[in-house]
Amino acid sequence: MDIKEILKESGAFLEGHFQLTSGRHSQYYIEKIKVINQPDKVVLLCKAFAEKLKHFEVDFIIGPAMGGIVLAFETARQLGKPFVFSQRKDGEMTIRSGFEVKAGQKAIIIEDIVTTGGSVREVLAVLKQKGVESVALGLIVDRTGGEIDFGIPTFPLLSMKVESWEPEDCPLCRKSIALTRPGSSDKK
Repeated sequence: MDIKEILKESGAFLEGHFQLTSGRHSQYYIEKIKVINQPDKVVLLCKAFAEKLKHFEVDFIIGPAMGGIVLAFETARQLGKPFVFSQRKDGEMTIRSGFEVKAGQKAIIIEDIVTTGGSVREVLAVLKQKGVESVALGLIVDRTGGEIDFGIPTFPLLSMKVESWEPEDCPLCRKSIALTRPGSSDKK
């Protein structure tokens, strides 16, 4: 299964000058909503997650809002595990009320795209605070090319080293290439 081809077919893999959720700039952008809104593609991506993660004994699969919710749900369905999601409340990552998460449980985290890893680190922290062991992480795309380390086994479906820059260091800005701010995030 060619993940990059799935992303391109769905119109999710874009080239240009983009401002990422992190605020950094990049030549490439993955418009995850373009693939997440296609159930057949989500099933394929999550089948790949399920195959990579099936050997882990866990109590639930968790995904951070918003992008990780659909992916974590479908991966949980395919693995026959309960589903949980996390969200920011007053700027802080929390487990969505109504989900029962107990100390001593084990979880797999499913996230869409990682550039700086901020959301994943927030989920790791909230799970640790609840006494839950994070045993593995599944990602659609690791934009660091494998350089990022979360301290747990990490399984990207696509790993590619994609440069990103702080706005003041961006060579695309210096060339006056129009900046696009795709997507939407509740990140502050």
